Parts: sequence; C-alpha cells; structure tokens
Amino acid sequence: MSSPKPNNPALWSRVKAAAKKKFKVYPSAYANAWASKEYKSKGGSWSGKDNRVASKKNIKKIKVG
Repeated sequence: MSSPKPNNPALWSRVKAAAKKKFKVYPSAYANAWASKEYKSKGGSWSGKDNRVASKKNIKKIKVG
C-alpha cells in the first residue's frame, strides 16, 4: 500500500516546521492532524492511495435482532 505524499514538498516542509514549533511533542496525532489541515488550507494536496481506516462508503450496516 502506497502512502499519500504531498504534491508540494516545500509547503509541507514549512508546515511541518511550524507544527514542531507549535506542539511540544512531534510527531503526535494532534500535531499531524493540525499540520495536515494547515497544509490543505494553504492549497496543498496529496497524491497516492487514501489510507483512512474507514470511510462512509466502506461501512456496512449490520442488522441486529
């Protein structure tokens, strides 16, 4: 499985540096989420396969009872 890669590595590098300054612990879930959101808000995008655990399309409804 290929992981998503930033289409603008220079922008991603700047945002990662800002996350390292903003958060005491990097990498962390909070810091990475913030960095990803900040990168996207500045016009960054990703290429590669989506690696989210579950999307709404993939969740199957289970009948109970």
